[in-house]
Amino acid sequence: MEKKDTVLLVEDRLSLLRTFKENLEGSDFNVITASDGLEGKKRIEEGNYDIAVFDYKMAGADGIELLKYSKEFYPTVPVIIITAYGSVESAVEAMKSGAYDFITKPVDVEHLIHIISNALETSRMSRVEKVLKDDFLRHSPFFGIVGESEAIKKAVEEAKRVASLDNTVLLIGETGTGKELFARAIHTLSQRKNNPFVAVNCAAIPETLLENELFGHEKGAYTGAYESRIGKFELAQKGTLFLDEIGEMHPDLQAKILRVIEEKKFMRIGSNRSVSVDVRLICATNRKLEDLQSSSSFRKDLFYRISNFPIVLPPLSERREDIPLLAEHILSKWRRELHNPRLSLSKEAVEFLIKENFPGNVRELFNRIERAAILVKGDVIKEEDLRGRAKPDPLTNLLSIEDPEEFLKEELKWRIKEVLKRCDGDKKRACELLKIPVSKIEDLLK
Repeated sequence: MEKKDTVLLVEDRLSLLRTFKENLEGSDFNVITASDGLEGKKRIEEGNYDIAVFDYKMAGADGIELLKYSKEFYPTVPVIIITAYGSVESAVEAMKSGAYDFITKPVDVEHLIHIISNALETSRMSRVEKVLKDDFLRHSPFFGIVGESEAIKKAVEEAKRVASLDNTVLLIGETGTGKELFARAIHTLSQRKNNPFVAVNCAAIPETLLENELFGHEKGAYTGAYESRIGKFELAQKGTLFLDEIGEMHPDLQAKILRVIEEKKFMRIGSNRSVSVDVRLICATNRKLEDLQSSSSFRKDLFYRISNFPIVLPPLSERREDIPLLAEHILSKWRRELHNPRLSLSKEAVEFLIKENFPGNVRELFNRIERAAILVKGDVIKEEDLRGRAKPDPLTNLLSIEDPEEFLKEELKWRIKEVLKRCDGDKKRACELLKIPVSKIEDLLK
């Protein structure tokens, strides 16, 4: 049986009190009554009401006083004020104090019941919205960062706190723990959010080219420099520059980075003119903090400048309780990509992932689920799909290839074939999944 809504009715004219009570009960409400302000306060303290209707002028405590008293105890419960003194001032005072509505006497009872019903519905919707919002905030990704473990929540909280400041941040974590996601989140929450975010992977660029990549060059600076080129520092002007794997940078270049931090200016290669720059620096390393500090290959003076706000990103092995959430988040992406809302992980598959080791952390988990989602026959991904042992396939042969270039070439061929098979030969759809242009897949197929 559905629970009835309860109205707290406080009115000092007994005839009106009885009339209102009878009509409200006839409209299927429970009614609690009080005949003056003091009694009304006691009823408020007792609680158990969903909405309140207070007379404006009463002995002991007036309607506004009861309104404020009710809001102290139950801020979300709507209150309606009834008065014989319908001045603009009293109405404004009531609404400012948090009244849902202000009604002047004589009161049309049907109109009062209509207002009460609307107020209750509004209150219910507000509660539902709050629950949904709280649930969304509790489970939604923080800029793609998913997790409920204490370790990841600590890292997220630290990122939120430092974001609005202009501090240099050092992100410390194993490969695949989401260092660039954190860097982008910090940038997006900062005052620089409307300006560029520029990312550079120091380990992926040859030592001889990294300085040029960061600072740019002037025309004629070296053979082949046919025109001037600005570097990443200038591209990130007024924004954020993310230097990933900064521990791999040569000490000579580290000295130049230190100078930019201290003087906020640098010179392009082949130039004798300084360029002023206003950039927030976020650095990242896959080394442990103490290793970075003691390493002879990394300058201590630069370390001290970039490590004033370190954030440690936990490996997946230290947050296994997050794996089901991460898996569902990853799978939701592939439901959209593959237009298959029924795609799911079996209970055994989730349990397998929780126990599995992921040296590549979240990135490896993503790749494992991506492969299973593309190759699975049906809608349910099972443990064997994640193991890759459902039946022999060309991917098994890749594991025996030792040459890195040959491995990448064969892996790319395998991936294209499998995606095309999944898309029933539709090249356009396959290109969307592979995120490559149609012209590129034609070349690769040849």
